[in-house]
Parts: sequence; C-alpha cells; structure tokens
Amino acid sequence: MADRTATVTRETLETQIEVTINLDGTGKGEFKTGVPFLEHMLDQVARHGMVDLTISAKGDTHIDDHHTVEDIGITLGQAFAKALSDKKGIRRYGHAYVPLDEALSRVVIDFSGRPGLESNVEYPRSMIGGFDVDLLGEFFQGFVNHAQVTLHIDNLKGKNAHHIAETIFKAFGRAIRMAIEPDPRMAGVMPSTKGSL
Repeated sequence: MADRTATVTRETLETQIEVTINLDGTGKGEFKTGVPFLEHMLDQVARHGMVDLTISAKGDTHIDDHHTVEDIGITLGQAFAKALSDKKGIRRYGHAYVPLDEALSRVVIDFSGRPGLESNVEYPRSMIGGFDVDLLGEFFQGFVNHAQVTLHIDNLKGKNAHHIAETIFKAFGRAIRMAIEPDPRMAGVMPSTKGSL
C-alpha cells in the first residue's frame, strides 16, 4: 500500500498551523493549539479514527478562539486530501453511531470530492468551560471545504453539551476510519462510476 501520510502548513496573519497525519497509524495524537477543549476533541478523532495526528497552532486566541479553530479544521482537511491522494481502493463511505451516557450521535461521511455539511445539533448551553460551541460548526465547515467531503452530523439525544460534542467527534473519527480503510476488493480501483473523486 502506498504511503498515506501528509504534512500541511497554513500561515495567515491570524494563525500559523502545521498538521501531520498518518492515515495508517495507531491512534496517537499530539496537540499544541492553545485551545484545550478542541485538543480533547481532536484526540477522539485520532484515537477512534486510528490515525496518527500531530497538530501545532499559534493563533490570535487573545481575541478569541475562532480563527484558530476554523483554520485547524481547514488545515486538517487539506492534510486528509493530500494523504488520500487519488482515493483509489478506499471504501469511500463511512458511518458511526456513538453513545456517551445520555447522548447519542450519528456521523456519516463520503469522500466524494464534493464539499457539503449537513449538521443537526443543538447544544443545551453556549459554552463548554471557556469554549464557544459555535466554533465546532466552524471547525467542521473548514474540514469539509478542504477535505472535499460530504458530512452529515446528527445529534440524536443528549442533555450534556460536553457529552454531545464528544459523541460527535468520536463518531466522526470512526466514520473516517471506515471510509478511508482500504477495501481489498477495490484494490487500485476508483470507488466511483465517474472514474474520479
């Protein structure tokens, strides 16, 4: 199997971000972003997606976390796109249901080459600790636009905002794991009738 790793750097006036990813890893995550709650969520993606993920970020968090969170989503999406290359031989589609106590979420992903985000999530409060839950939508939109994926996120049940977010990120990791897994019956084959993704 071809090497499925990538390192992507993104620098703007607001942020400097580097993401390194190994799609065939063991679930190791190393994060230095200045946004602790996002790091906790990214660790779920690495662990449940079985990808090795290293992310370092410096951003204008003295203003707020918005630019940093969004730009991490963008850069992570770019890293996935680069590591997957032409996408030949992958399953392409992935889905997962994940519970955590009273919360239950479903995530479905298609590495389609077409960016689209459908998110049906209502958080019972606007902040988790010092983290603004609105920024989770910005993270996923950035990821979707630059990984070129279709992503459906549905929180089906939940009363605790932290639990809701955690079920979403765990399900996101597990859906990714399924979608990027090599399919032995599709070895070297493009998983599309169009011939490209």
